[in-house]
Amino acid sequence: MPDALVTHTRRHLTALLQHHGIAPSRALGQNFVVDPNTVRRIARLADVGTDDQVIEIGAGLGSLTLALAETGASVTAVEVDRRLLPVLRDEVEPAGVRVVAADARGLDWRATLAGHDRWVLVANLPYNVATPLVLDLLDGVPAIARMLVMVQREVGERLAAGVGDPAYGIPSVKVAYWATGRVVGRVGPDVFLPRPNVESVLVAITRRPIPATTADADRLFALVRAGFGQRRKMLRRSLAGQVAAETFDRAGVRPDARAEELTVEDWGRLAEAAR
Repeated sequence: MPDALVTHTRRHLTALLQHHGIAPSRALGQNFVVDPNTVRRIARLADVGTDDQVIEIGAGLGSLTLALAETGASVTAVEVDRRLLPVLRDEVEPAGVRVVAADARGLDWRATLAGHDRWVLVANLPYNVATPLVLDLLDGVPAIARMLVMVQREVGERLAAGVGDPAYGIPSVKVAYWATGRVVGRVGPDVFLPRPNVESVLVAITRRPIPATTADADRLFALVRAGFGQRRKMLRRSLAGQVAAETFDRAGVRPDARAEELTVEDWGRLAEAAR
């Protein structure tokens, strides 16, 4: 492990913003972490080190970036805000970090991750992009083997929820299809600048070697969307027209069950039986 780097304190980050005449963008959901203990905790929970390729989304001014570089991992930092990019480069490139100017939602992932077949994503994700970004990466970027994301508590609970949890829904099933997910920590609002009005959680997501079920993903999630679209109804009603009565028996799924009672494996059996 390299010598400890200097991660951003509240005073240092505030001074950077003031010196460069930058204010955090509400439109981009920018809330910068200003506590070194928090970013080092995130890096520790991400379980990365000298053998790892790490990609960070929304690097901001580099608070978490420096903590990740401190582990000895090879870090690629992605940032869309062109106001921040010159400052970010000055702060993190001396630590060996590669900075990519791009919007993660339109990033050429194949080109960005070229050269290595296994990556860990670590990111502080704003509320408005967190769920679609995580799910799109699970769907389409298999080189990302693990994620440790900091998200708003309600978002994180949905991503990691299982059957029986109040937050269980479509994102939960999508995560479970591709990976295992769990909440591994909580982060209070006082470590951010500006201070948000929400609590954040850390969610660890580990991609499965193969999906949880062999069912066709498009067919499976068509049923999942229909079931959760009318989640108060029994499946025989919410899936009427898509799943015949006898199909429930073949799949071993109760027709009077509701969507939130089915595991991803249950949905898989239903999708296969309904072909």
